[in-house]
Amino acid sequence: MRLLVTGANGLVGSRVCALLTQQGHDVVGLGRGPRRTGGTHRYVEVDLTREADVAAAIAAAAPEVIIHPASMTEVDACEKDPEAAFAANVTATAAVARGARALGAHLVHVSTDYVFDGDAGPYSEDALPNPKGVYALTKHMAEQAARTFVPGCAIARTAVVYGWPAAGRPNFGAWLVGALEKGQPVKLFEDQVVSPSFADSVAAMLAELGVRRLGGVWNTCGGTVIDRVGFGRALCEVFGFDASLITPTRMADLKLASPRPLRSGLTTDKVRAELEARPLALPESLARFHAAWKANRPV
Repeated sequence: MRLLVTGANGLVGSRVCALLTQQGHDVVGLGRGPRRTGGTHRYVEVDLTREADVAAAIAAAAPEVIIHPASMTEVDACEKDPEAAFAANVTATAAVARGARALGAHLVHVSTDYVFDGDAGPYSEDALPNPKGVYALTKHMAEQAARTFVPGCAIARTAVVYGWPAAGRPNFGAWLVGALEKGQPVKLFEDQVVSPSFADSVAAMLAELGVRRLGGVWNTCGGTVIDRVGFGRALCEVFGFDASLITPTRMADLKLASPRPLRSGLTTDKVRAELEARPLALPESLARFHAAWKANRPV
């Protein structure tokens, strides 16, 4: 099968490309800037906010399926620069979805638990979004753009994706490991509940949605809902770090630029029942994260 993956330099996109290539598919990765990740798939440098360039790249690749993880995910940066956030999250998604529509290709659009307000999580696939803040609003608009042009698309929502090695900027898990292994104290939210998601597991679920051409909304995330302090302490136990370096803090105390959902997280009943690639419980997820960290540490 011919598949195109956006964000091929990113944490999730790079893993989707690698997995699909291992499965024997013909894969083209689109990314911004020079190729930063390995693999044998073809790579094309494209700025997804340039609609004509996106259309040309998709037409040239002629994929049967497009998987679209590319996104501007820095929540506070989105709040400070709504123009950039809209371009990266809405304009780019619309361009990718138009390209899919032109070819009759299936689309898997990657979204986030931040489309919810965080008042009543964990959320199922049929819960009603109520986004707060620029990042959340643009991701919700991106879902609508994907549905507008490819009504049968899959909307794959994930949350707090982490993995090693990091791709580009450090993800939450990689940042936490980097600080704790140096003995640096960290502040983690005790009042934000999330579904931490191991990137390799997310990639497996996205790849399956693409190859099987499944539509509808899917929670492609970790299988454990937990607050960030609990995640940090569990990570310390697996990695052998000093848990006393973690200082619980409340989100309101940090006066962040953008609002964030507090009681968030996503339910995983649907993916457990219908996908072969299952969400990982936190112990298995952290064990795989630890193994990847050990295998990729500099000598």
